[in-house]
Amino acid sequence: MSFLWTWVGAAFGLAFGHSLGALILGALIGWVVDTMFHQRRRLRAQRQFVAPLFAVLGALAKADGRVSQAEIGVAERMMQRFDLDATQRAEAIARFNAGKQAGFQLAPALAELRRICAPQPQLAWAVLDVLAEVAYAEGAASPAGFQLLQQAAHALGFGDMQLLALLMMRGYAMPQGAAGAWQQQGYQQAYQRGSRQAPSRSSGPDPYAVLGVERSSDDASIKRAYRKLISQYHPDRLGDLPEELRRRAERRASEINTAWEAIKGERGIV
Repeated sequence: MSFLWTWVGAAFGLAFGHSLGALILGALIGWVVDTMFHQRRRLRAQRQFVAPLFAVLGALAKADGRVSQAEIGVAERMMQRFDLDATQRAEAIARFNAGKQAGFQLAPALAELRRICAPQPQLAWAVLDVLAEVAYAEGAASPAGFQLLQQAAHALGFGDMQLLALLMMRGYAMPQGAAGAWQQQGYQQAYQRGSRQAPSRSSGPDPYAVLGVERSSDDASIKRAYRKLISQYHPDRLGDLPEELRRRAERRASEINTAWEAIKGERGIV
């Protein structure tokens, strides 16, 4: 949130009131203006997500040929978490239903999401996190659902290794066929012990996978990877996001820091 008008108000109060009370009053008026602008920007940012995001959620839910109550439940929770008003909720439902149709064109919706997220990689990650939650609504993704999730990850600018890191952080398992294919591509070391099951939530994800580096990487390479990621995902760079996406982006920054601390402790990096 910008505090431009807070500072402007404080300056006017001091200039024309010549007292601490006038300064505080001016700052308070400016803060109210800043808050109003911030809320309007966040609402605009939220509205642009509704159509493409919920359309892709519908396509994910129907990927295996049916839409389960668990998948509908996740979509409902997303509507609540995004704090949609009645009009936005109606549009979200309509777009979700459109995404379920056999002739739905997925590519334009993914392209629109990428366009919206282009200035902020942390925003794209938050969107992918939302999509993964629907793909795994029933505890495991179907092969078709996983393939669609992989397609969405690529459209948003993420490679397989980054998608793998997200799955590990959330404790999600890959479908059997997908796990085998990824192991053949050399991802088995990152996916702990090459198992087809994700690591337990208690053990946590591989910190190297979280940072997108190999265990064989040297300290300098790992440090560069950490600095690049944390500069992209730092909360101060989030801007005016819908609160649900902000929460997910902030969690990503926390996970990056946790992974870096784990690697530093393991390697003795100062």
